[in-house]
Amino acid sequence: MDPTWAAAAAAVVLIALPPAWSVTRHVVTLVHEAGHAGVAVLTGRRLNGIRLHTDTSGLTVSSGKPRGPGMIATAAAGYLAPAALGLASVALVESGRTAWALYAGLGTLALMLAFILNWFGLLVVVLSAAAVSLLVWRAPERVQDFAALTFAWFLLLAAPRTSIELWPHRRRVRTRTSDADVLARLTILPAAVWNVVFILLTGAALAAAVWLVGPP
Repeated sequence: MDPTWAAAAAAVVLIALPPAWSVTRHVVTLVHEAGHAGVAVLTGRRLNGIRLHTDTSGLTVSSGKPRGPGMIATAAAGYLAPAALGLASVALVESGRTAWALYAGLGTLALMLAFILNWFGLLVVVLSAAAVSLLVWRAPERVQDFAALTFAWFLLLAAPRTSIELWPHRRRVRTRTSDADVLARLTILPAAVWNVVFILLTGAALAAAVWLVGPP
């Protein structure tokens, strides 16, 4: 089997098996919150801190204007971040730049350490950084490529899954604190429309990655 599609198959296992998903979903939360944090900083907001919880939820707190494009972009970034990172990672690996992806990931994790506010979040970031460090300094190139592709496909598949799971979650939980609900309060679009936007854009990223690598 082609290594690219073997990595995709491995990613499917990480998402499809409930015991694996209960662990690997913490990685999705990590990327989700990193997306909020990164866009908050890029739009001029002040990043106050990040929390990752044992139930796979997370919280990123930033300060700045309570409304406007910066706040909208920050709120929208969470569910889209895994898909964007996954697509970028596939593009880098396919172009022979796996090291760029690994070093960028390691640098991002190092920056996140300064903003983690709870012990579990610190554990997730440290373990993730340790795994990437082992790949960078100990693994041969073919292992780096396979691991990076598996991670990329995992994010590309996890992004639409979590976006789809948001729909029943919103109907079940009445607190209305999801990213879609926050966006509904910031814009004229209802939360359901934002949820659909998340699903469509994350699905489009997955389709773009499949087109990029070509048929197996």
